[in-house]
Amino acid sequence: MDTFSRMCSFTFLLLAIMIVLSPVASAYISSSTSYRIQTDSVNVGGVLSTSTSYRAEDTIGEEGVGTSSSASYNIKAGYQQMQEVYLAITAPGSVTLAPNIPSLGGGIANGFSSWTVTTDNAAGYSMNIRASGTPALSSGANTFANYVPAGADPDLIFTTPAASNRFGFSPEGADIVQKYKDDGISCNTGGLDTLSACWAPLLTSLDTITARTTSNNPSGTATTIRFRAESGASNVQAAGSYTATATLTVLPN
Repeated sequence: MDTFSRMCSFTFLLLAIMIVLSPVASAYISSSTSYRIQTDSVNVGGVLSTSTSYRAEDTIGEEGVGTSSSASYNIKAGYQQMQEVYLAITAPGSVTLAPNIPSLGGGIANGFSSWTVTTDNAAGYSMNIRASGTPALSSGANTFANYVPAGADPDLIFTTPAASNRFGFSPEGADIVQKYKDDGISCNTGGLDTLSACWAPLLTSLDTITARTTSNNPSGTATTIRFRAESGASNVQAAGSYTATATLTVLPN
């Protein structure tokens, strides 16, 4: 029986890696039940000007401005300096799915990798994933079909018809969006993060997989993405080395 070796290699383009190159403290000046003032300044005047294309905020007679630092803190004083955002993500290597799947008789191969996103942005961040092509997993002209959920939401259990093949992914972590949470029966409902559950296709359109609305500096939050390829019991799959390329985009809110 012929077998094929399938390695799924994932490369990642980070559109927003790190705006500030050293950690800074996240703080705010004052707040109420409805508002938060992030920064203020001491001055004698200022105005907000707008047009159809631009918005400008200026100050007059600002005092106590400049940059100060110590071993633990950076202070950028002055309204116009504002607070910069620190955003960082780990960069693991390629993912290899295993074991090899026989050309005849079917089989399942799994792989995973984890990324930790850290930000001091008070509004948090979001992370998206997309494939570079469709179907995502291919070897020349031979492919695995993108996973097809039974309905509009991800499938709790990865399912492949006997005469077909499929490739999909499932994210896990404290910051995953509601779409990928479950109640033990269905996805996009409940608040569980069940291991190896809620499977979706890796498409060329952006799919938001994690989001948070608060800072997580300095510990960060890890997100694990599991990938799976399956060939059905009566499917005949051409031998080859199958690869997929995906892009992860992380942006501050």
